[in-house]
Amino acid sequence: MSTIELTTDNFDQVVSENDFLLIDFWASWCGPCLRFAPVFEQASERHPDLVFAKVDTEAEQELAAAFEIQSIPTLMIVRDKVAVFAQPGALPEAALEDVIGQARALDMEAIRKSLEDGRPGA
Repeated sequence: MSTIELTTDNFDQVVSENDFLLIDFWASWCGPCLRFAPVFEQASERHPDLVFAKVDTEAEQELAAAFEIQSIPTLMIVRDKVAVFAQPGALPEAALEDVIGQARALDMEAIRKSLEDGRPGA
């Protein structure tokens, strides 16, 4: 599956319609972003059950600001409408696969409960 482009216009709809979303915040002038792009794209092909999306931080400055993106590339994972992971830096393939595996294994019920209780983390 290829990646989709997230914008302020489609963000809410994409997040609400998908249970597991990986978001790459990037820019065309960013060398590490360009090196991470094929790793991200290949992961999208290995995980067709997940949604892989990209946010061009130059074109979507409002969206990048809303998520307080200060360094790119930044990878964010949203599960069940909850951001469960966000980390700047270009991940190598093995690290990206590990993060995806960890995100798949999360107990989202426990995370939602901890958020309702006002406790950070799960």
